[in-house]
Amino acid sequence: MNHAKSLGASLLVPVILACVLWPQRSRAGALDLAAVSCAKYENEVLTSTVPESGADPIDTVMWLFGFSVARSGARYMYGDSLTAFGFALDAECKNNPTTSLLAAVTTVKSKRDNPMDLSQLSCATFETRHVALRKSDPEGANTLTMWLFGYSIGLTEAHVLDAGSVGKFDTALDGRCTQHPEDTLYDALSTVNTKETKPPAHKSAGGNH
Repeated sequence: MNHAKSLGASLLVPVILACVLWPQRSRAGALDLAAVSCAKYENEVLTSTVPESGADPIDTVMWLFGFSVARSGARYMYGDSLTAFGFALDAECKNNPTTSLLAAVTTVKSKRDNPMDLSQLSCATFETRHVALRKSDPEGANTLTMWLFGYSIGLTEAHVLDAGSVGKFDTALDGRCTQHPEDTLYDALSTVNTKETKPPAHKSAGGNH
């Protein structure tokens, strides 16, 4: 499948561009999107002032992009659109600093190019390509995994980025695809959310979403 063969390569350009946009590779925190304001996202998450987490700014934005796509109802990965999403989210948050990051991520609109249908890509094909990408470009493979992780969480009611759980998610996705190679990647992403990979939804008195 041509889209599957270009899976890793299509993400390299936006990852490189993201490195230019966010040169300070910091640790962005375990984030409850409903409890984090756009101002905090701009001033802390995308800088080096939140050292206690496991995701750098690029991986954080990649996770948010996957989450946003899932919440929109789309079943596509847009391989050339990370930069556009990052700029659009940045503009949304600068214009609305007091809104929650969850509200910004779920309402922001950005250009989406080079769609790959997750409901047409088999687990077997994905696993073959992803294993090869891990060997040739481990950092790129991890960034791709963050998008998939964000997408899978976006399919649930949860809205917490727990970067420390990405390894568990990756293992769960590998296991699902190994056991059910005929499944589509979308099917696998819809079923891998366990208690370990789906942090509980934030509860607040005001119900801020």
